[in-house]
Amino acid sequence: MTGLPEPAGLSHMMLVGLLMHLGGSYDLPASAVVDVDSLGTPDGVFHAIEMVPLEDGRVRLSVVPRPPGDAAGIEIRNGE
Repeated sequence: MTGLPEPAGLSHMMLVGLLMHLGGSYDLPASAVVDVDSLGTPDGVFHAIEMVPLEDGRVRLSVVPRPPGDAAGIEIRNGE
């Protein structure tokens, strides 16, 4: 047990953290959440979130291609 939330909870935590850092809201075009080209699929299942700790104490959040397979999960990598 890593003590981390489930993948959906972790995604939610990152979204809330990002929005709070930006003052609580951010305006973007509606196409960013409805276009298949933006999400890969209408529900974004082909994308994953990557969190990378930076040396200055910040964390980089990125959207990356989802690893192969159907099982969602959290993968912890050490320095890679």
